[in-house]
Amino acid sequence: MFHSDIQYTKLRWSLTIAGLVLYVVDIWTDIALALKYFQERHFVWSGLTVTFVLVGLLVTQIFSYAWYRDDMSDVLQNPEGKAAVSGMSKGGLAALHLCGMGIFTRFYQLLKKGFKVVWKSTHLYTLEERREAHHRLFCLATDLSMLKLFEAFLESVPQLLLQLYIALSHDGCSVMQYLSMVFSFFNIAWALVDYRRCLRRSLPQISEMPSGVPTIIYLLYKLCTITSHILSYTLLLILSTYSTIAITVLWMLWTIWAHLLQTNFCSSRGLEIVYRAVVGVILTFTFFNVKGQDTRVAMTLYYFFYSLVNISAPLLLVLLGPETQTVTFLLTVSGIIFGCLMLGLVCLVLYYLLLHPREKCREADEVDGLGGETETTTRVRNFLQP
Repeated sequence: MFHSDIQYTKLRWSLTIAGLVLYVVDIWTDIALALKYFQERHFVWSGLTVTFVLVGLLVTQIFSYAWYRDDMSDVLQNPEGKAAVSGMSKGGLAALHLCGMGIFTRFYQLLKKGFKVVWKSTHLYTLEERREAHHRLFCLATDLSMLKLFEAFLESVPQLLLQLYIALSHDGCSVMQYLSMVFSFFNIAWALVDYRRCLRRSLPQISEMPSGVPTIIYLLYKLCTITSHILSYTLLLILSTYSTIAITVLWMLWTIWAHLLQTNFCSSRGLEIVYRAVVGVILTFTFFNVKGQDTRVAMTLYYFFYSLVNISAPLLLVLLGPETQTVTFLLTVSGIIFGCLMLGLVCLVLYYLLLHPREKCREADEVDGLGGETETTTRVRNFLQP
């Protein structure tokens, strides 16, 4: 039996089902909320809610199709040139993604192939066969986790910001609004941890992220800093809806920064531009290492700037905000922002000083370099690094 850190376990397979359920419920609650807004004649809120859902679906379908197409052309991963999805041509694959079924197809493939390996592995006789089968499962899981990360920041994070703004700036909050916010929050948390673990499992030169305390501390760091950012943006929107212009400018600056870094994640120029725009959205809410390089200084500057934003937002609302905002409201929201900010930064320092896995030293083969890289391995190596 080989070591568990290279094994796709029954628990991981079961958690994939949980991830699928969470993904579906998150979208369903958002669509139901959009219909509720429409019936109440809140057409702008309804339109924005639907827009975030559609943008998340559209972008994930585009990248899912492109990755399937790249995998079909990969001589290492697909030497016989077989269809990425059994019995389906590139045209059929495109039609599948046009119907919005790309990410569900990936869930189905992972669950189907994972079931055969982790529950019915009697056909795998040798260690090498088992190792190869589990490696293929991790490749499927990694692609899916990257798509879920895109979806979380293009749909769940903006959705959470919108619903918080509506709930805090208007009297009353319906059950459906609460459900939408709760499932958006859990979808973000799931996407962050799942991507983090799949990333470190997929890159051979990086040690796998330990479960338990390191995972909890990392999750607290990400969720607390993201929550403080979202609440700060919400207060700025309550102060003036024109704050959306400032947030848009911030997204554009991060997109330009990703462009200046010359990311090389995609196989086509057009798709790379879309990727950089998505990176801009992600950096608007949390820090990621865009180029896989040492970013200690960049991370420090990033969180220094955002700490100023988080501190300034409540102060601006106190000084310039509408008089309808009560002292209790301001103290409560400000306390959550400052508390989340401080806890997030403490967890960040604690994680990277004491709990962050150290990279393995891996010698490059003189002939093959790091050798045997598939399209999935190349993708994740060029993708966002925590």
